[in-house]
Amino acid sequence: MSQSRQVLLQQLGRRNAESTLYENMLKSVRRNFADVSLEDMTSGTDARRLFTTDEVVPGMFTRQAWEGGIQQAIDKAASSRREEIDWVLSDSRKTMSTDLSPEALKARLTRRYFTDFAGSWLNFLNSLRLNPATNIADVTDQLTLISDVRQSPLIALMNTLAWQGQAGQQREGLSDSLIKSAKDLVGGKDKPVIDQSAAGPQGPLDDTFGPLLQLMGKNTGSNVMSADSTLSLQTYLTRITRVRLRLQQVANASDPQVMMQTLAQTVFQGKSVDLTDTQQYGSLISASLGEEWSGFGNTLFVQPLTQAWETVLLPSAASLNDKWRRSVVANWHTAFDGRFPFAASKSDASLPMLAEFVRKDSGRIERFLTTELNGVLHKEGSQWVPDKVNSHGLVFNPAFLRAIDQLSQLSDILFTDGSQGISFELQARPAPEVVETQLTIDGQKLRYFNQMADWQTFRWPGETYKPGTLLTWTTVNAGTRLFGDYSGTWGFIRWLEQGKRHPLDRSQWMMSFSAPDGRTLQWVLRSQLGSGPLALLALRGLTLPDQIFTVDAAESAQALTTGVGNSDMDEME
Repeated sequence: MSQSRQVLLQQLGRRNAESTLYENMLKSVRRNFADVSLEDMTSGTDARRLFTTDEVVPGMFTRQAWEGGIQQAIDKAASSRREEIDWVLSDSRKTMSTDLSPEALKARLTRRYFTDFAGSWLNFLNSLRLNPATNIADVTDQLTLISDVRQSPLIALMNTLAWQGQAGQQREGLSDSLIKSAKDLVGGKDKPVIDQSAAGPQGPLDDTFGPLLQLMGKNTGSNVMSADSTLSLQTYLTRITRVRLRLQQVANASDPQVMMQTLAQTVFQGKSVDLTDTQQYGSLISASLGEEWSGFGNTLFVQPLTQAWETVLLPSAASLNDKWRRSVVANWHTAFDGRFPFAASKSDASLPMLAEFVRKDSGRIERFLTTELNGVLHKEGSQWVPDKVNSHGLVFNPAFLRAIDQLSQLSDILFTDGSQGISFELQARPAPEVVETQLTIDGQKLRYFNQMADWQTFRWPGETYKPGTLLTWTTVNAGTRLFGDYSGTWGFIRWLEQGKRHPLDRSQWMMSFSAPDGRTLQWVLRSQLGSGPLALLALRGLTLPDQIFTVDAAESAQALTTGVGNSDMDEME
């Protein structure tokens, strides 16, 4: 008989039997509660003007279902378990396993239900998508609808979520509170700085819905240990209203394009404006909800401001491209097109003019970047890096970034000690049947006649009224011969261009020059920074791109559309 009882108890505790019980419990209430759509959650508002989704929340995973059927069904299942166990153990003194108790069954069924409950809501909420807005009128309409207290689908949805997220919460009874207070009084305990037991209502959905409830001020217990209690839905809506009013000023201006460019200019220049502050605030809210809510948080709190951001910056980016082209690129072409080292030409570029463009801080390029783009582009070392937050929605022209990085690195080399010029070292190498080589760089001479080689320091350009580079060599069977005479400031760079370069390490290169008689003349070049004077050879073919940002002209024009007469929101104001 004892063995039979044990078998019956094991059958009661089988997992598959418990799963069947759970599924049957859901089936029993499924027909009584309809699935919940986006329209149901935002009753009285026009949610489809903002969001779209094809998903629904199954009706059995709602607070209505919990309070109107599921909770009772779980209690009934636990009660039935108690009756079954009582019958099996009616004449036995043996105790049953804790896992088989009605209380344990109730806890498992409740935990499983709310796990599925949370999963169903997260699946629905993360499927929400914001309707695209391509011009300032559409963006303004969206922001107006979001912040309208009476007609906002976002507010209606958040209120629904706050109510649903409190399903199953247990509040501390009055008698329990009085007993606890009396014990504390009699015990003479000092009140702790943070009372961990004063966490307010506790619910099975706190882990999932807790961050959202806290955002709406519905979860007072969580605020006790909150890292940042400044984040709130009301503050976000207030900031949205501020941005919307700013954009309406732009749309209603006599010249919206000029007004929009003025607004965008403060962003490009790194000055704080309502739009950037609110965008960052929305990103903070989205992040505070946690990874589980990432899709939902991005759709509701990030994308509306991102669309507004892009609408403002897109046409202004095109305008900034034009300004860059007029103030920098045009002058660059005038100064350097068709001139060495940018082209294979007998005409030299002006080195002082090159310095005028690339010099740190005061150069034309860096001055433009720090003045006009300080908010979306910053310098890290010798590289220019787009700001990930403020440049969101802008597409930097990769060729532009490569060009300014190359010129920035050249500036480091060309102005290492603050003054214009490059210091480097040369060491001559012996060559078969070559008795002597003599290299003169801007008046600085390196004579080598097969003795022990030493390093000799040079500076380019040198201090001489007759700049240029001259190389001669003498062989065993012939007199002195002229390898080349390269006049002008760029003579040394022209000479370097004739040689073959082989890197020995990060600061040394073997320079090899083929003489007319077939012999190879060699020097080792050692730089103080980067590739030293060899960096100037990389200027061949370099040109400044006309565009800072990659902008579609049609999209830029569309973003300026004010949509006068097409907005329904004016009637709602």
